[in-house]
Amino acid sequence: MTASATALLRPFPASRPCPIDSVAVRVCREDGGGLRLRFELVGNVQRVAVPGPRAARMADGLWAHTCCEAFIGLPGSPAYREFNFSPSGEWAIYDFDAYRQRSAAGIVPPAPLIASRLEADRLVLDATLDAATVPRGSPLELGVTTVVEAADGTLSYWALHHPGARPDFHLRDAFTLTLARP
Repeated sequence: MTASATALLRPFPASRPCPIDSVAVRVCREDGGGLRLRFELVGNVQRVAVPGPRAARMADGLWAHTCCEAFIGLPGSPAYREFNFSPSGEWAIYDFDAYRQRSAAGIVPPAPLIASRLEADRLVLDATLDAATVPRGSPLELGVTTVVEAADGTLSYWALHHPGARPDFHLRDAFTLTLARP
């Protein structure tokens, strides 16, 4: 049994035109506590800078290019975990004690499994998170986001909700998707 939700992301209102027309995300929470996320970016993907395949490894700075992200916290706690998933297969996981306050280095959780495919009019990225990687508790509060880099280097920022004057995926008011344990 799973609990799931699907949501459409919106570009930041002051963004310049982007070759992507829509971004949809489906999140499924498994019985064992793991998560599966599917991001579908639809539009003129030939005009998107999509990172090529690389060895699956942790890498910093993925958010500076085309990247899908998930921010996960628990109600009543300022702490959260950030996940970055690149179409290249690279990933990053960061822990925060509060808004943009990185936690002291701890145990590196299991790597997410990432698969992506580029079709004529869409980029699909699937990420699977091991239960040991997902914060324990229920419900989960999620902010799911995407950064799209156009071929000319222009970035656009997509999220469920943009509560700030600038794109800022770390704002807890942007964690608007709630997913209970199945």
